[in-house]
Amino acid sequence: MTVSPELDDAARIDGCGWFSIYWRIVMPLCIPALASVAIFSFLGSWNDFLTPLIYLNSTERHTLALGLTRINVGTSITPLWSVTMAAATLTMIPPLLIFFFAQRYFIQGIVVSGLKG
Repeated sequence: MTVSPELDDAARIDGCGWFSIYWRIVMPLCIPALASVAIFSFLGSWNDFLTPLIYLNSTERHTLALGLTRINVGTSITPLWSVTMAAATLTMIPPLLIFFFAQRYFIQGIVVSGLKG
C-alpha cells in the first residue's frame, strides 16, 4: 500500500501494461517487505512451543523447542542446565544465520522508498 501511485502512472505513460507494472515496478519495491514477512514467519514457527505440543503425539516428531524441554526435564532429579544451555545455543544458530544474511532487506526496506524529493 505504500508503493506510490505516481510510479504506476509514469509506467503507464511509458507504455507498460498491468503485468509489466506489477513485475518491473511493484515487485522490486515489495521484496524487502516480503523478505521481512518470510523471516518473521520462519522465526515464529521456529520458536513455537505450544502448537507442536498440542498436535504432535510421537516424540520422534518433536520440534527443537520441545526437545529442549525434554532435555531440561530429563530422567534425573535435577535439571541438566549445562546440556540445556548448550542445546539452546545450537538451536539459535540457524535463526541467527538467516538474520545476518537477510539483514540487508530490513535496511533496504527502510532506506529505499521509490521516490526522491
